[in-house]
Amino acid sequence: MLKQLLCSALFLSTILTSAQNTIEKQLDSIHDEAQATKFIENHKSNKGTLYVFNKEKHKTQLAQELFKMGKGGSKVITNDIEKIHYKVIDTYNVPYYRVSYVYLDGTNKTNDEIFKWEQQILTKYQQGYKFKDLAKQYSMDSNATRGGDMGWFTKGTMDPEFEDAIINSPNSVGDLFTVHLQNSNKHYVVLKTFDQKMIEEIKVLTVTEKI
Repeated sequence: MLKQLLCSALFLSTILTSAQNTIEKQLDSIHDEAQATKFIENHKSNKGTLYVFNKEKHKTQLAQELFKMGKGGSKVITNDIEKIHYKVIDTYNVPYYRVSYVYLDGTNKTNDEIFKWEQQILTKYQQGYKFKDLAKQYSMDSNATRGGDMGWFTKGTMDPEFEDAIINSPNSVGDLFTVHLQNSNKHYVVLKTFDQKMIEEIKVLTVTEKI
């Protein structure tokens, strides 16, 4: 009986090791997003996913290790029940932008009131008031709690008209300017806080393998 149990355990261990080696070999053969997507579709039980890591936003030890590896790099993390495979599929740089703003809702304020508030904000900023304090006082959306700071954003994530006004602005860091979106009746007093910045991103395939 003991001999049979040992043989069974050895047999199962061999099968498991073979399956794990097969997964690792398949991951080694993946070099682009199309291949990664096909692998995910063909191995649904492994819960494969493509993640994008941003070097400015993701500061975990795992993210830092993956960034250092570069394209083609891989890493495996093992716990009691599973192995998680990470494979860097692609690396690239993306232009990002960053501003702070005060939002004024034209559906709740008249044009005269909007203009009056804009002038008050501009005047107070010139007098030395901190923009984050002005945002907390005047801004009419939830971003007021963050002092108007949008964080880093890239093209395609915001209102196109608003993005164009920010991206194509000739203003320098520290300048205030206004943006009026007439179609949606939204108005902004914008502080340019950073110049355009190229930020590295990596696309990572993650695959979970049961032990």
